Amino acid sequence: MNKFAMAAGGGILAGILVTTQVAGPVLAQEADESSVYEQLDLFGIVFERIRSQYVEDVDEGELIEAAINGMLTSLDPHSGFLPPRDFEDMQVDTRGEFGGLGIEVTQEEGFIKVITPMDGTPAYEAGVEAGDFITAVDGENLLGLSLEDAVEMMRGPVGSDVLITVVREGLEEPIDITITRDTIKLTAARVRQEGDSVVIRVATFNEQSVPQVREGLETVLDEMGGLDAINGVVLDLRNNPGGLLNAGIDLSDAFLEQGEVVSTRGRDPRDGDRFNATPGDLIDGKPMVVLINGGSASASEIVAGALQDHRRAVVVGTKSFGKGSVQTIMPVQGDGAIRLTTSRYYTPSGRSIQALGISPDIVVQQPPRVPALEGEEAEDDAPERPNRTEAGLRGSLDNDSLTEDQQEQVREEQAAAEEAAKLRDEDYQLAYAIDILKGLSAIDLAELVDE
Repeated sequence: MNKFAMAAGGGILAGILVTTQVAGPVLAQEADESSVYEQLDLFGIVFERIRSQYVEDVDEGELIEAAINGMLTSLDPHSGFLPPRDFEDMQVDTRGEFGGLGIEVTQEEGFIKVITPMDGTPAYEAGVEAGDFITAVDGENLLGLSLEDAVEMMRGPVGSDVLITVVREGLEEPIDITITRDTIKLTAARVRQEGDSVVIRVATFNEQSVPQVREGLETVLDEMGGLDAINGVVLDLRNNPGGLLNAGIDLSDAFLEQGEVVSTRGRDPRDGDRFNATPGDLIDGKPMVVLINGGSASASEIVAGALQDHRRAVVVGTKSFGKGSVQTIMPVQGDGAIRLTTSRYYTPSGRSIQALGISPDIVVQQPPRVPALEGEEAEDDAPERPNRTEAGLRGSLDNDSLTEDQQEQVREEQAAAEEAAKLRDEDYQLAYAIDILKGLSAIDLAELVDE
């Protein structure tokens, strides 16, 4: 009897333990749901108090939008609410034409930071630089405003002026910059010849980016005499704030024959994606240099990371911005949308660049632009004093080891070298990248001769 009682008691105890283990999570879930409903009730109470007792009349729709936006912006700097007008503007942006100043901004510890001024835009021409902090618009302080509200203050009619106050590293005092708003037709990509090299400048990633690269590259190669006539390609991604993920993947694929381009991973492992390159390299393995800086973000970093990990290109410049997350635009009722961070992306080697950025293989700083101080006048360009050489001396001997044609070729090469030297004054980083291509081309030529 005692044994039976003990066995029965043990069975009851075991039953209690099992029941507790199963019911525990259920009870916790119910408690969490109850807490959520209580919080929603609290939201309704606060909303009603504001609507009925605030010192001034309030727009109920704006209150709700502000609440939604506050919920999203509390997650990370890139999530947010897009009212109908902002959502429409964003859709236009990805097609490459929009109105405004031409700057890509983010929010950093409550301050509005310039990721990059876009090529050829009013902000770029006015002297706004990547890394600038915008502290005021038309004299009104931006501290405490949301990113969307700050951007809204910078918007306005085409042709109107806006005064922004900027804090810039290296300057002791803030500076005021006046910018004239304009309709911006952004050219996503340009391709040009620079000596024996091809320079592909990609300013943003939208639907036009890769088609413009393909078309421009084909035109320039035809003018230069084909791939055999070039020593390589410089892909300039400096101050490129990113854009469409697929455009970045497609550009990477254009220079890779195979392998992973990028992978994305969300909270649920089943939501991850992996994107691979397809056969075909636009330049058939010719040497490449990728230029990046602190204004290179998002899709730019995907491209630089993919080409770097596959050792397809030498990455030159300074550390990139470090945006390693992907946002999904989700339309909601009322013609608006939410922009929600849904995943992180990883380069082919499995590294996340979130908050770290892409580190260049060769760090090359760009000398800062030093504008003339107010009241100072730029010095007149004095004619350069010609260099004295042996050839310029009266009665100098002729070169007897080279034919006239060979001497002319040497003179042409010297002129090309001097022209390249001028580029260093205009764009030191680009000149450095082209020098690397020359070196890589010389190595390839030496290996070919050895074979």
